Amino acid sequence: MIAFNRFSFTRLYRSFHFIKNSGSNNYHISNIAILFFVCYFPSQLFAQNKRYTFEKGLMGSPFRLIIYANNDSLAAKSASAAFRRIEDLNASLSDYRDDSEINAVSAKSGTKKWIPVSKDLFDILHISDDISKKTRGAFDATLGPIVQEWRRATRKGYFPDKELIADALGRTGYNKVKFDVSSQSIQLHDKGMRLDIGGLGKGYAADEAVKVLKSFGIKSAMIDAGGKLALMDPPPGEKGWKIVISSGRDSIETIEYSNVGIATSGPTYRYLDYNGKRYSHIVNPKTGIGLEHHVRTTVISPNATEADALATAFSVSGIKEGKKYLKHFPNNKVWLVETKGEKVNSWNTIIK
Repeated sequence: MIAFNRFSFTRLYRSFHFIKNSGSNNYHISNIAILFFVCYFPSQLFAQNKRYTFEKGLMGSPFRLIIYANNDSLAAKSASAAFRRIEDLNASLSDYRDDSEINAVSAKSGTKKWIPVSKDLFDILHISDDISKKTRGAFDATLGPIVQEWRRATRKGYFPDKELIADALGRTGYNKVKFDVSSQSIQLHDKGMRLDIGGLGKGYAADEAVKVLKSFGIKSAMIDAGGKLALMDPPPGEKGWKIVISSGRDSIETIEYSNVGIATSGPTYRYLDYNGKRYSHIVNPKTGIGLEHHVRTTVISPNATEADALATAFSVSGIKEGKKYLKHFPNNKVWLVETKGEKVNSWNTIIK
């Protein structure tokens, strides 16, 4: 099973021995102690495919590929190609890189010109725009200006003043991005806009890695993109990948899925503590302020891109509005837990 909460499942800690990879030094197969892990049962010892694990740091997180393949060479080649694809995406879509395509496009905001972009950037922004419209802006890929302010605030331990927040918010708005499908171009209406696809970038990268693995004939695999999961066919002899999910409190559940995307969003790792309050790294697009209440959201979707984005969107919207938005996303399931003071509310369509 895959432990979905690093802090809640330390008692499940295990080390696994994997066949050593003789390929690139950029990734390896070894004794890896992980809290996101996959258990296999004795019946799989007799399966034709062998189990391989590859790991590499990408997009600021560890990316792990668990692959079932017939031989070492196929496993190594397919994993190497998947990692190259993710590296190319990061070079193009990361707002942390000065030379990235997404930052070059943001620099042209407010010029009223149509900006030709790569298929990857066009596609991911188009997906983001669709989710923004269906969630009434609970998810927004134009939050770059306000995200930049919160990154600095979190790093230096101060609270952004009202003027900074107001100025940054004035340069956001998904409805200010226009698309021209025929020329694969976009237009950023206001000067100073800054795109940030961090809310679905890792999920998108995981889905693209799935495509690469399939092109090598790999059928059974899991991509763990820093906690955003893309699941292919289950391990040989199993009905699905067994996954442990948590509410972030005491409640845990084991579920079994394949060929889906799964993502969890919450303030577990990144937050700002200021004057006795904790502010999440998840920013409310309407207020420009990090969420002030504890919320943990797990989403199961047809793909990892959608799961990644909706985990953020439902965290922002909360339970009441989230139930309305879920109607626009067939085949999605949600487990959302809100904690406000001593009051805890839960919305769970995953576990019936």
